[in-house]
Amino acid sequence: MQLRKKYLVLAAVLALSPLARAEDEVKLPEITVTASPVIVRSVGTRDSASLLADMPGISLYTNGGASSLPVIHGMNDDRVKVLVDGMSITSACANHMNPPLSYISPSNVISAYMMAGLTPVSMGGDSIAGTISVASPAPVYAVDGEGMRKEGSLGAGYRSNGDGSSISAAASIANDKVSLGYAGSQDKSGSYKDGHGNLVRDTLYETRNHQLTLGVRNGADTLVIKAGKQSIPYQGFVNQYMDMVGNDTDYLNADFQGGYNWGKLDARIYWQDTKHEMGFFTSEKPGTMPMNTHGRDRGYDLHAELPLLQQNTLRIGNEYHSFRLDDQWPAVAGSTMMGPNTYLNINDGKRDRFSLFAEVESTLDAQWTTLVGVRNDRVKTDTGTVQSYGCGMMCSADTTAAAAFNALDRARSDSNIDLTATARYVPDSASSYEFGFSRKTRSPNLYERYSWGAGQMAMDMIGWFGDGNGYVGNPDLKPEVANTLSATAKLNDVANEAWAITATPYYTEVKNYIGANQIGTFANGTSKLQFANFDARIYGVDLSGRSALWDNNTGAGIIEGVLGWTRGKRQDDGASLYHIMPLNVRISVEQAVHDWTNSVELQMVARKTHVDVSRNEPATAGYSLVNLHSVYEMKNVRIDLGVTNLFDRYYALPLGGVNIAEWKAGGNVGLPIAVADAGRSINVGASIKF
Repeated sequence: MQLRKKYLVLAAVLALSPLARAEDEVKLPEITVTASPVIVRSVGTRDSASLLADMPGISLYTNGGASSLPVIHGMNDDRVKVLVDGMSITSACANHMNPPLSYISPSNVISAYMMAGLTPVSMGGDSIAGTISVASPAPVYAVDGEGMRKEGSLGAGYRSNGDGSSISAAASIANDKVSLGYAGSQDKSGSYKDGHGNLVRDTLYETRNHQLTLGVRNGADTLVIKAGKQSIPYQGFVNQYMDMVGNDTDYLNADFQGGYNWGKLDARIYWQDTKHEMGFFTSEKPGTMPMNTHGRDRGYDLHAELPLLQQNTLRIGNEYHSFRLDDQWPAVAGSTMMGPNTYLNINDGKRDRFSLFAEVESTLDAQWTTLVGVRNDRVKTDTGTVQSYGCGMMCSADTTAAAAFNALDRARSDSNIDLTATARYVPDSASSYEFGFSRKTRSPNLYERYSWGAGQMAMDMIGWFGDGNGYVGNPDLKPEVANTLSATAKLNDVANEAWAITATPYYTEVKNYIGANQIGTFANGTSKLQFANFDARIYGVDLSGRSALWDNNTGAGIIEGVLGWTRGKRQDDGASLYHIMPLNVRISVEQAVHDWTNSVELQMVARKTHVDVSRNEPATAGYSLVNLHSVYEMKNVRIDLGVTNLFDRYYALPLGGVNIAEWKAGGNVGLPIAVADAGRSINVGASIKF
């Protein structure tokens, strides 16, 4: 067996999803400077965002068992363009408990990729960090002469820490023209225990997902319609004051792709409706306060690719995305603070983005390829009038703030220009070099601009940072503008089979970075913060590599590694930006022999000492973990075994925020401490295809 084939087999070790197939890996445009495809896995995985955790440049904010927030090069959440089957989805929650990646089950992710920094303008605007795109399986058709094609799969998994379980099923029926498929899953878990054996309160959750896929093809033309429903009956948030007690979503996504004499056309239209409720559901973090949110996403994308003379390709497009948001906090009967009125936090919130782009990819010769693009995003936001609970003197701060907010002209309009210019130089089969510049822009979200409450309870409900502080919006926020320089060098053996190493240094200056300024302190020691613009710089390096180790009667072995280092500072005073992942390394050794594939992974994270003092961000100690994975696969049956945190180490998450649940249980004494991650977990899974 050739080493390259062995490497692909070993990469399939990571494809632990019962429904994943290695051959469906996404292929990215070759010009992309820091793009990296990934084959997904799900045994031991709590949410879809964590499928990307092994990628260079990626880290995750802890945000609920199924709702982690992705971070690329120190820039989080809305700064990252996230596409789920091509749809732009907005988090409809003041705490971002329902981010885009929470709307797709790990078992239904067939492929994913991440593009950091120098993202082509055709891959999305209104973001400054990069693009993440995940996809569910495409329709499967019968081949000519096959007749009706029927296939399906069943999968199940178990995680010992938290007593977590998952089940999934998929089925399809098709002829050579029409395909109909279904995918469904349920995942649930209790609260996990840390490495000391202590319960980490309020980390339990349950999710249910269903999706129907209809595909129709005629020659080179295809139409794919995906419709689905998600229900999350509960999800605990250890680092927030409230929990999710309901998240019900319906969506429809239609994509047409056609090939013509003049080029290719990709046309998509989509709609998603989310009803989200926050409250309390467990004795692990009791309370009484309902918060209801209704978010509606809708949009279309029109992309065309046209070949030009002399090996040039033109890509042009028009996109529209509309988001509507109502965030209301119903009065609580008998409460002296939460009533008699319904608190209107975001009332008839509107955010509309209209986009145009054009880019040209040019093959200058056998060694040089360039990509140059420009994009304009017109973003308009507005919101209606608001009101406090109306509880007299106890609500006086909120009542006064509501009157001032209602007196404002709240409509805002931004015209954002993005630019990307990259080049790739391939002198020979053993090396390649990519470098470039980008200007990326992001307008504020509705909560950053229009959260208005001035009382502690109202401010504590705003923020997706898990820091225990209170936030108020700023209608005068300007869009963030990120100017990035980045380069990538890749060296490998001539056949690109035995070894490879890739290095990507990057430097970003962000004008009008949307952070927070401290405007006071609450009696319990937490901070009063207001969203504010200031200039920032973020820089770092990603390293990754692989090397074949052996090829004998014990099978084939390979070692892979990823290193990430990021530093983020304010320009004015050099203060550290919030939640920057410290130096981290992952090294894995993998073996493939007969029907078995095994791997051992070492994960090392340095101490986090650069913290945002104004947000009371806790420092965290360094740690190292060992994880084991093993897969047995024969014909249509697959068995997955794994152990995470083999030695049951206790450690605090560098990006986990603070433990609000434990702090409340202890009477809010002092300031909350960092959230501890899970101790040892034994994970098993099985799947069958038929």
